[in-house]
Amino acid sequence: MFANIYCKLKPKNISAFFMDKKLNYILFSTILMLMSHIGVCQTQQYVKHELGFNSENDSFLASGQDRYYTNGLFINYRSVFPTKITTCEPRFRKKIWNVSIGQQIFNPQSGAVPNISYVDRPFAGYLFGSFGIQYFNQHENSALLSLQVGTIGPRAKGEQVQKIIHSTFGFYEPNGWQYQVNNEIAINFKIQSHFFVYRSQNKKIDLSLPIEARIGNTFTGLKAGVLFRTGNLNPFYHSIATNSNISSTLETNIKPSEFYFYLKPSIDLVAYDATIKGGLFVKDKGLVTYPSKLVVLAQQVGFAYATQRWTADFSAIFKSKELKEMTQSNQYGSLSLYYRF
Repeated sequence: MFANIYCKLKPKNISAFFMDKKLNYILFSTILMLMSHIGVCQTQQYVKHELGFNSENDSFLASGQDRYYTNGLFINYRSVFPTKITTCEPRFRKKIWNVSIGQQIFNPQSGAVPNISYVDRPFAGYLFGSFGIQYFNQHENSALLSLQVGTIGPRAKGEQVQKIIHSTFGFYEPNGWQYQVNNEIAINFKIQSHFFVYRSQNKKIDLSLPIEARIGNTFTGLKAGVLFRTGNLNPFYHSIATNSNISSTLETNIKPSEFYFYLKPSIDLVAYDATIKGGLFVKDKGLVTYPSKLVVLAQQVGFAYATQRWTADFSAIFKSKELKEMTQSNQYGSLSLYYRF
């Protein structure tokens, strides 16, 4: 087609070219198509995979404490399912699958207790692997279904990991893991839903409702909260808030970077927590176990930043007592870093 147009554009045919309505239509359509393609490339993003980690530790808050939920590390890989595109309109529906491995470590008011009377929360480790699928719709609502399989007790290697961390960073030597909960295989299902509620006209403030239900022999309960964000926001089908910055298609209406401050108060109704009460199906649960409180309140405050390739998220979490025997409430920091490719 372009060769034919070039031939028509020879000087002797200039006047004939401008009089040819068919060629004018072809040239005009071609220019519009190229301009449209350039505009799409400038505004859309297309990154399919994400790899990174989330680390949770009370030392992030520089409070000098080492109590209760003392460390968590999660390595995550996410990828988006292919989506067929039939038009140039943006497709907001998305499906993401993820795999992760993680470990959580819990200890009493200190990681080194002189005797059993100081164990106001059991020593416990939880080691697991998980697989999940997350669904998004055009209304910015989402649901994540996941299965976790792992173990609690000495097989979770909480004692060994805590001793390595303390030795590496020059902290005190842990003592008291002889009081930890006993081994039990862990099988847990989790459903996380996220419902979009409101966004201001200038798109700088929004509200949503994250809800989580868990059932299993390690954790069973229901958690509900409110997420308040303010800043440079992307919709929840492509946002740090829902771990959905990857896509199998070119998307429009997506900002190249996202940065916001957030608050996330929540209420947790705890039916069972094996890191406090011991394994559900084992008779010998451990030397020290306690009944957990039914209601636990939490407040999370933080900020998040993402470009097309990177995500960084830091927050502080403040929780009420998980059992009445605890001498103090719990607080810790959370840091996430992800790369997309």
